[in-house]
Amino acid sequence: MQGLDADAPIIDVGGGASTLVDDLLDGGYRLVTVLDLSESAIRSAKVRLGKRAEQVIWLTGDIIAIDLPEQHYDLWHDRALFHFFTEPEQQRQYRDRLMRVLKPGGHLIIGTFAPEAPPTCSGLPVQRYSPQQLVATLGRAFELQRQHKELHTTPGGVEQMYVYCLFRKKIEERP
Repeated sequence: MQGLDADAPIIDVGGGASTLVDDLLDGGYRLVTVLDLSESAIRSAKVRLGKRAEQVIWLTGDIIAIDLPEQHYDLWHDRALFHFFTEPEQQRQYRDRLMRVLKPGGHLIIGTFAPEAPPTCSGLPVQRYSPQQLVATLGRAFELQRQHKELHTTPGGVEQMYVYCLFRKKIEERP
């Protein structure tokens, strides 16, 4: 991300077997954490990275329950995890965790199913969002900086419209 220092702590929640970690390491970022519920997805990423996997902090667990350092991360990245939290209480717990661990002035990149996307993914229900719905869900503590939609085609040929948003956590935290 432009303007982000190479020593800025970054967390990729739900990162699993994603190749974002490869890109971050290639970009010179040195404090990268990947969190996923799936141990096998983490294992797959470690195998792919080989020796470079030692440069990454790997965490296996539930983002809502795992212990993370407070006001530590400059960037929180979530591509396709938040939309699986379909209950208001789950969404609140996710937001509370985000508020606790993202530094004031830090950034959130979040990708979710757009309103026109299918109502399920991998057989699980999802919550679909417009950028305005994400703003309302995250609250006044976050400023929407950028947004765009992208059509994603799964390996099985299913088209899914995503909305990607970049938020900045305000310095003065207000829910």
